[in-house]
Amino acid sequence: MENVTEGAWESLPVPLHPRVLGALRELGFPHMTPVQVGAIIITPTRELAIQIDEVLSHFTKHFPQLSQILWIGGRNPGEDVERFKQHGINTILEFLPKQRRTGLFSATQTQEVENLVRAGLRNPVRISVKEKGVAASSTRKTPSRLENFYMVCKADEKFNQLVHFLRNHKQEKHLVFFSTCACVEYYGKALEVLVSGVRVLCIHGKMKHKRNKIFLDFRKLHSGILVCTDVMARGIDIPEVHWVLQYDPPSSASAFVHRCGRTARIGHGGSALVFLLPMEESYTNFLAINQKCPLQEMSVQKNVANVLPDLKAMALADRAVFEKGMRAFVSHVQAYAKHECNLIFRLKDLDFASLARGFALLKMPKMPELRGKQFPEFVPVDINTDTIPFKDKIREKQRQKLLEQQKKEKAENEGKRKFIKNKAWSKQKAKKERKKKMSAKRKKEEGSDIEDEDMEELLNDTRLLKKLKKGKITEEEFEKELLISSKRTMKTADLGVSDLEDEC
Repeated sequence: MENVTEGAWESLPVPLHPRVLGALRELGFPHMTPVQVGAIIITPTRELAIQIDEVLSHFTKHFPQLSQILWIGGRNPGEDVERFKQHGINTILEFLPKQRRTGLFSATQTQEVENLVRAGLRNPVRISVKEKGVAASSTRKTPSRLENFYMVCKADEKFNQLVHFLRNHKQEKHLVFFSTCACVEYYGKALEVLVSGVRVLCIHGKMKHKRNKIFLDFRKLHSGILVCTDVMARGIDIPEVHWVLQYDPPSSASAFVHRCGRTARIGHGGSALVFLLPMEESYTNFLAINQKCPLQEMSVQKNVANVLPDLKAMALADRAVFEKGMRAFVSHVQAYAKHECNLIFRLKDLDFASLARGFALLKMPKMPELRGKQFPEFVPVDINTDTIPFKDKIREKQRQKLLEQQKKEKAENEGKRKFIKNKAWSKQKAKKERKKKMSAKRKKEEGSDIEDEDMEELLNDTRLLKKLKKGKITEEEFEKELLISSKRTMKTADLGVSDLEDEC
């Protein structure tokens, strides 16, 4: 490994224990790096915790009196508590003096770190470590050995450019960052098929037990692709990553620098590339000013194969791919709407038709952000997507069973809705008739000039209503009798009109 400092461990004023020096020789660290620290460590991700635990174990194995314990998510908390009781961190705290010095180490001095310093440390002193040969006045936040690029392309060209790039760098090791877990699931599946001869792994925050194995497997690879979210952005050390590819710019500017920091580590070189839409190009100026991270443009590659029809064919052949694509699109739009730099990343500026084509969607999903909008430049496939089957026969059998059950329930509910509707109408009708009777009764008492035939009809309807309320007749019988009564009245009225015409 290239020496990044000239200091040898033996040159320290307080000599290290021979066993510590032995562990350092085993790990291949003959010289000091800018930061060497022993601590009780809290990390943002389980992968980073596992990594630190592995390194510490090389030292503690030589000191039986020392112990270490790893606590991470995704495991049985009861077992962790029992292990904790056996080792007892209270014992460690007893050895620490009340007046002690605390070290807070960070690869990037972000605002979050500044806030933590103010909240948790007393009389803090800042110590900045710079690479040899870098001017003291330099404010660049990324390593000098890191080459940072950006590429500007349309939404429906971006995936083609990514596939083309990966096909031409098969012998290298890549991290490909996406904005959401659903995008990792969808595009990771696509890259497995479209970039042949390369190991493609996927990892995101919603994975449980699989995450640790995937992370460790990728670390061992000499070449391959890890499709991931920002769960891989901070602190993780993966040997010899050649390229960090940011398919989606992260939601925060500080995360951009953290992502890039997965390559060009400990004296090694590395490169990073972020894909930007034409309307997002000013993001490069923002990064240069806000994050002290200058980028140089990489031209769009010519004669790139169009793999979007292949991705569509995958969705048509397997409902799992179709559904992953729909979820990925929805999650991407929702994440875009929450971007920290919303003056540049504006949802209203997105070309949804081009974006949907870039996702190789078969149709537009139903979501609030698209409500009331028309997309003439997006042509959905001319099939009923409900007929697309799962390639997995067990899943398809379960889906068909569920569809049959839903169809049956729908038929039953439609009948119930009609019955309820009729019942409600009958009650409403009865209420109107009751008001009509009460009004007629009041008019009669007031000496109105209501005809005897009308009064007889009203009294008859009232009797029917009482029978309905007492349950002596059904609602259907009630409505039938009302209809007969109404027809009788109309017939009588017609006769009266005829008589009147005869008199005229």
